Amino acid sequence: MPTTRAWFVVALLCVVGCLNYLDRIMITTMRGSVVEAIPMTDAQFGLLTAVFLWTYGLLSPFAGFLADRFSRSRVIVGSLLVWSVVTWLTAHATTYNELLVTRALMGISEAGYIPAALALIADYHPGKTRSLATGLHMAGIMIGQSLGFVGGTLAERYAWNSAFEVFGLFGVGCALVLVFVLHDAPASPGRVQPASRPEKTNFLTGLRSLFSQPSFILLLLFWGMLGMVGWLIVGWLPTYYKEQFSLSQSEAGVYATGYIHTASLVGVLLGGFLADRWSLTNGRARVLLPALGLLVAAPAVFLASSTPVLGIAVAGFLVYALTRPFSDANLMPILCTVADDRYRATGYGVLNLFSCVVGGIGIYAGGVLRDAHIDVRILFQIAAVGMVVCAGLLMLVRARKQRETLPHLDR
Repeated sequence: MPTTRAWFVVALLCVVGCLNYLDRIMITTMRGSVVEAIPMTDAQFGLLTAVFLWTYGLLSPFAGFLADRFSRSRVIVGSLLVWSVVTWLTAHATTYNELLVTRALMGISEAGYIPAALALIADYHPGKTRSLATGLHMAGIMIGQSLGFVGGTLAERYAWNSAFEVFGLFGVGCALVLVFVLHDAPASPGRVQPASRPEKTNFLTGLRSLFSQPSFILLLLFWGMLGMVGWLIVGWLPTYYKEQFSLSQSEAGVYATGYIHTASLVGVLLGGFLADRWSLTNGRARVLLPALGLLVAAPAVFLASSTPVLGIAVAGFLVYALTRPFSDANLMPILCTVADDRYRATGYGVLNLFSCVVGGIGIYAGGVLRDAHIDVRILFQIAAVGMVVCAGLLMLVRARKQRETLPHLDR
């Protein structure tokens, strides 16, 4: 069973993950204050998020490889330190170009975090608690997303850059603490620390190893399509509530974010707990549970997008928010059964890259369809069909066949 130290690592990373995702959302909640201080068009404001997403996605595989090649904990600490400095620099940007550069740099800093963090959690939690530990970390990330309103509140009361200055300095303090308390998982008979491996990892070799596994390609398609589904629903849900039920902007926002984030937080924890318990009797539990979750979420979204009754629509999207995160809690545990453990972080980085690219395409495609006067309900029905496809792809995923040559991989 995992030690107290293993759970302590999860708790530390929950804080770091919360900070990472708080910054992503925070700038969107203070749009008015930012534009007032640094005049820009809506397209330019959108580019701030886009350039972050592009940089973050493109660099994720390389950052993941650094965590596999060297030390996961040192990559995490370095990522947090860079994040903190860039956040502080964002507070001192006075022109649009300076702000754009800081968002690109933020993408660099955050690319180094999540692949390394999830790989480190997998190292500390080999087997019976892996999904729950991953789910707890994802819950920390969701809390960071839900706290994005803090940025808007501070911007209204003080100045748009005050939140960035506060969290930048706080992050520096956290990074200094982590230098002394966060370490790689200790070596075991079946697993050694990255820096101590006699056979050094190689980026291109890692990519060949990953893509030689058909199940990794299936996992890539699954995660990319699920990213598109998620962006379609999250991006257009406030609009749906506003247009279909004549709600105010604030009311639509509460239904589309407040309720959804709460249900998702419960869902990611429940998905981790149930997968761990079921895995004691079924070796494919971590694949089957997310697939079942999507098969429950798909008809719920289809019903929610077809009903004229607000209560039924809210209930349907809450079911989606509860069961779709089963995939978040189990993606890294599934990857651990598919990929060579020397390239876990690299593999997650590749998944991240593909999800960002496909998710961005999904956002753009949704906008194109809306410009063509396609009803939002059609977008959600497309998303529902996409979830069924995702479930089918996931059901095809199988563990590596070369198990006998890699006895240290989690079963």
